Amino acid sequence: MGCGAGSIAIPLAQAGHPVIAADFSPAMLGTLDAGIEYYGLEDLITPLELAWDDDWDLVGPVTKAVDVAFASRSVTTNDLKGALVKLDRTARRRCAVTMVANSSPRYDPHLMNAIGASVTRSNGFVYAFNILIQMGALPQVTYFESPRRDTFDSLEAGVADFSRMLEHGNEDKIDRLRDYIAHHMIENPHAGEPGSKGVPQGRYMLDHIRKVRWAFIAWEPVSVPRP
Repeated sequence: MGCGAGSIAIPLAQAGHPVIAADFSPAMLGTLDAGIEYYGLEDLITPLELAWDDDWDLVGPVTKAVDVAFASRSVTTNDLKGALVKLDRTARRRCAVTMVANSSPRYDPHLMNAIGASVTRSNGFVYAFNILIQMGALPQVTYFESPRRDTFDSLEAGVADFSRMLEHGNEDKIDRLRDYIAHHMIENPHAGEPGSKGVPQGRYMLDHIRKVRWAFIAWEPVSVPRP
């Protein structure tokens, strides 16, 4: 669920697993379709336009349709319990979600602390764990970090990019942000090469690696098939 362009669905299919790859975005599914055609996976991946808030009984996979149901970094809904219940109901053997376990991936906690800006931490994974306990599941949690590098072509371009972090009362820290970037920007040895999204990397980057911490929560389904 929330397959995006297929970064997980395609490798799973290449390993021989049939996959229902669901996403609410037609644009993402269009990119996925291109990947399916490129790798010749038409018989293994079934794209499905589906949102968390849709009625899965009408448009989603049927109850116990798959061995494993999971959502990696894509649980974007105001009804967290409803989302977890839908995954649980769809799987026969295993469910899993990956959720951010510190601040939003949009933020750089190291930079924010350095300029005295406040950072709101996400507790969604804690709520998910507690909901699963209430559902009768025995969730297992593993934590991991993913490194990220933000690149830019000039000081002002870097300020414009990182200013996305200055919200919720941090808007007055723009001068501190500019000063920090000016003192911590270094040349990017991979400038011009494709980045993680295929976009050419900028000339500069910061002298530290931004790390995003994630919680991987897995559990055995507790729901039973409907009569």
